[in-house]
Amino acid sequence: MRMTSRSSLGVVSVVSVVAAALLASAAPSVAHATPYEVFIDVESEDDLYDLVATQQISDETFEILRTLLARGVDLDRATREEMYSLPNLTYDDVDAILAFRKTQGYVGDPAGLVAAGALTEGKLQAIASFLIVRSRDRDPNRPRGTADVFSRAASGDDRAPAIGLRARMFIGRRVTLGLAASLTRLRIGAPVWDPNRGGLIADDAEVRPHLPKWYARYRGDHIDVIAGTYRVGFGQRLTFDNSSDYTPNGIYFDDQLSRGDELGRRCRTSTGELSASPCSDDFHYVSPDFRWSEGLRGVAAGTDHIPVGTGYMEAYAWGSYAARPIYQYEIVDRAACPDPRDDGNPACSAPPVFVRPDGDPLTPTAEHTYQTLPDAYAEALVGGNVTFHARRRDFVGVTAYGATNEWLIDTPASVQLDTQEWSRTPIGGRYGAIGANIGIGRGIYDVFAEVTHSFDRMPRGPDPIDGGGGPAMVIRATRTQRHRELEVSLRYYDPNFVNPYAGPIAAPDEVEGQRARGEHGIRARYAGTHGALTVHTAIDLWRALANTTAESAYDYVPRIDVSARGDLKASERLGYGLGLRFQDKDLGTTGGDECYEVLFEDDENDEPIACRGTKLSTTGRIRFEPDRRSVLSAQITHSLLDDRRTPDSIRQDISAIAIATWRPRPDVRLRGRVRYRNEDITDDTYLEETLATVVEAAMKLRHKDELVLRGDVIFWLDGRERTGLREPSPELWLGASYHVAY
Repeated sequence: MRMTSRSSLGVVSVVSVVAAALLASAAPSVAHATPYEVFIDVESEDDLYDLVATQQISDETFEILRTLLARGVDLDRATREEMYSLPNLTYDDVDAILAFRKTQGYVGDPAGLVAAGALTEGKLQAIASFLIVRSRDRDPNRPRGTADVFSRAASGDDRAPAIGLRARMFIGRRVTLGLAASLTRLRIGAPVWDPNRGGLIADDAEVRPHLPKWYARYRGDHIDVIAGTYRVGFGQRLTFDNSSDYTPNGIYFDDQLSRGDELGRRCRTSTGELSASPCSDDFHYVSPDFRWSEGLRGVAAGTDHIPVGTGYMEAYAWGSYAARPIYQYEIVDRAACPDPRDDGNPACSAPPVFVRPDGDPLTPTAEHTYQTLPDAYAEALVGGNVTFHARRRDFVGVTAYGATNEWLIDTPASVQLDTQEWSRTPIGGRYGAIGANIGIGRGIYDVFAEVTHSFDRMPRGPDPIDGGGGPAMVIRATRTQRHRELEVSLRYYDPNFVNPYAGPIAAPDEVEGQRARGEHGIRARYAGTHGALTVHTAIDLWRALANTTAESAYDYVPRIDVSARGDLKASERLGYGLGLRFQDKDLGTTGGDECYEVLFEDDENDEPIACRGTKLSTTGRIRFEPDRRSVLSAQITHSLLDDRRTPDSIRQDISAIAIATWRPRPDVRLRGRVRYRNEDITDDTYLEETLATVVEAAMKLRHKDELVLRGDVIFWLDGRERTGLREPSPELWLGASYHVAY
């Protein structure tokens, strides 16, 4: 009975959603472009957090847009690829902007794009927050800049609040200086080897200042040089990309910090050498630190125009040397464990990380748990790219890089530190890739392709894992008319393709820490407006190489992710929306003992378990604008998904959210949000049930300065034992940020 029910659910869901997607794609339409999941119309980063909280955009899209919003795009200088990463723009829109810029010599006031017919007013307003607009009346040699300082704290905090700072200074039109700093309270000290304990030891968490990002950039008409922290990306992101752009092409400065929205355990230690765990009865939670991703640190330089015959050449080179953190359970001693995949060997567990005791170093002490170890190893990396353009849309390029790791933890000769097989950093400490990419544009069609081969020192694993590297390929094609765009992509990632700097189109599942590995798939994405109805559809079908259990061999399984969303503008003030999404991690499995959400082994290695279940989500939305100063929106989502805890039935989740925005004056913006989430509505002792509220006020204090004050209250409503022990409950968050421009 269970098998029949689940199989019927899958068939009906796939047929209905695919039919809706194909129907929408076949109709003549007006499309909204770069293939993000929805039409993006945001003013601040908090608006992006609302979109990801309501699951209207994926985490990947959120990171792309958050980076673009913070970095900004200068239409006077942006390339075709950088403009296309902006939301809502088709290639036809981008080409129209470039044609306008070529005719005028510059863009200047973006409103001129509307007057010239290069963009619609709606699209310009939607991307306005992403644009850098430079006044041509201002002295170009007069320094100017921006600074953002932000802080968040929760009622359970017992230390100074986390603080973040980002500052930029622009000197003329060519030089930019920037940095990002943070005051953290939860990061432990750098680990060292303790010969007395035969393991690692690190100072406990305390308040520490950090300067993780800093850079100086010179950007001339055709020369670009960055010293400090930066990011790089090219082609279809297959050979080298850590830029977070959808279509990167070049080098980018890096000064990003991000916030977390969930409290974490204050005590993260285990028994170790003590008689009892210090955390056995401690359920006190505290606010997280501001985080930063690990980019490149060194020098990157390049040019986007070297005349070659009737075409031109682009050339870039970069070098980086940076200390890297690592999750403590990703470490293994290869001297004791030749093959980290051998989970049956106790020596393949991660070495213990002890808390450095006060006073006598031999005093019994606890062990750190679930910690990221700072400055564990150093990565040295060099790379380069050369691309020849016969025309702007016709090009061929080559990208290559190589990297080697050196452990900064000084260990005895009998210990050889390395990474576990499920770490994103490959075993062996040496890796790289070389690849070629092409682009061809004719009329309304653009075709892009990249072929890459990786290399590494990974040991041989279960068939077909041979180690040493493997090939990969991405082909992406778009059909673009002025207001229409369809994207279709094909991908092939060999089981031995291991590239931690690959960021191409890929499903969210992983093979030994890599998303773009052991996967063969096709994806189609389309967005269009049919009269008053706007439709976004996507179909992704792939076969994934998944390790289902620690003992099983690798086996290919078909998977699917298909969605359709329609938004109806009933009037100038009122709109409705309906969305369906069906996801199946193994189309050939219909048993009731499967899971959909990622699970982890309940052991000290914290290794992930592959899930092969199904999830069907239905979402209804409504948006009402009573006047030009106010917007009210609401959404409710119901999900059916497999869960091993409920093998005889489908687990049901519900989430609902309401958002209100009011502008009493042009310089004041008030936002409120209420969200209810209930995971497994039939059992309140199993998963989360919460009610979260947010109130935010943003005020312009000068012409360009802005103060934002925010308060959150989260009520925990489920009946789990740990929820009853949780402190604080309810949670109270307070946050503030100030943006200054001069």
